[in-house]
Amino acid sequence: MVFAALLVPCTVTLAQQHDTMPAQRRDTMPAQRRDTVPMAMNGPLGISMERMGSGTTWIPDDVTLPSRHFSLGGWGVMLHGFAFVQYDKQGGPRGDGQFGSLNWAMAMASRPFAGGLLQFRFMPSLDPATVGKCGYPLLLQSGETCNGQPLVDRQHPHDLFMELGALYEREITRNTALVLYAAPAGEPALGPVAFMHRPSAMDNPLAPLGHHWQDATHIAFGVVTTGIYTRVLRLEASAFNGTEPDESRWNFDPIELNSFSGRITVNPNRSWSFTAGYGSIKEPEALAPEASLHRLVASAMYGRKLGQDGQWATTAIYGANEEDGWSASGLLESEAVLDRHNTLFGRAEVLQKSAADLVVPGFPPDRNFNVGSLSLGYVRELIRGHAVTIGVGGVGTINFVPGALDATYGSRTPVGGMFFVRLRPYQRDHGRRPMEGMPSGHAH
Repeated sequence: MVFAALLVPCTVTLAQQHDTMPAQRRDTMPAQRRDTVPMAMNGPLGISMERMGSGTTWIPDDVTLPSRHFSLGGWGVMLHGFAFVQYDKQGGPRGDGQFGSLNWAMAMASRPFAGGLLQFRFMPSLDPATVGKCGYPLLLQSGETCNGQPLVDRQHPHDLFMELGALYEREITRNTALVLYAAPAGEPALGPVAFMHRPSAMDNPLAPLGHHWQDATHIAFGVVTTGIYTRVLRLEASAFNGTEPDESRWNFDPIELNSFSGRITVNPNRSWSFTAGYGSIKEPEALAPEASLHRLVASAMYGRKLGQDGQWATTAIYGANEEDGWSASGLLESEAVLDRHNTLFGRAEVLQKSAADLVVPGFPPDRNFNVGSLSLGYVRELIRGHAVTIGVGGVGTINFVPGALDATYGSRTPVGGMFFVRLRPYQRDHGRRPMEGMPSGHAH
């Protein structure tokens, strides 16, 4: 698995270090000894690099994404990712079953450069091989194509190159910094943190039904972003390729800059992160090459620690597309890492999908249907090593469709579920400390 391959060198390095040393003890160590302890790198303005979500997004400071940190030849390296081996079963006449694996990994290498901080990123996935070119069954899901036909009631696989790019940040005043981001495959400044990178959804293998109303631009083949930020406020603008990835998942699509977006992010304290973004997206769908759309997205993420080993994160998202009329989506999701062994997560969605989105015959293509879903999941950790943890879990979903779609889905409440084994780095505080001048949230 690609995730395991990236994690092995980190496991060896960290096994030789005092991985469980409390942050308070690190602070009192001599400088030469403290440098050998793996800790998160701080960027400009003293902001921890662990505030970064996907692309150039921010998450709250009181929660983390599980990752491993070490030094290599003057570079600070961070590795993280998830691998699921799952059986997915979706019920009703439009349902299906599948054994497969959902997986992704990320490697980030950072070092000081030209008075700022330079970072290279690589994020691969083997989804095209492990769930196939048509992805995995997921009732009411829509977006992208397979074999030249619209994908419906399935979630498309991620591309091998989910991200390959560079980020440069530099202080321009004592309280202000500049960000520059360029990627042949990357994420523009538009939506919230992509669902795989949200602390409120990181152990949930299922993509949101509102993915193509909220964060579908997290893989764009061609992105350039610039912006300025303080410790609290971030303003960004992007030029990017609005055309969604094609069916050839193993290569780079043609790189273009044909769409534009802007986003504002506010982290008022350690527990909250708010975003609002707008994008003009050109020709997103392969089957409608002349159609473009406008997207509005807003989100709020809350996070706090739970005891010594846990954390709780919740995200609310509103996303809307305008293409010959508006359609909207709403999401509320939460995940609680209760302790070293138990994790609970859930998601509720309400959104509008057209007859064309759901490929429902007998209705005008632009007719919107109000649909929704409610899911709940649990993970139990079985094995915990020096760097990774292996857990077993499951998630069940109840979907809701209007009476007009009862015959199509066999019920107004079709159900689905997934059982899985999951591998990821274990949750761990990398010594993040409150930054000077940063408003304090909850004390722990």
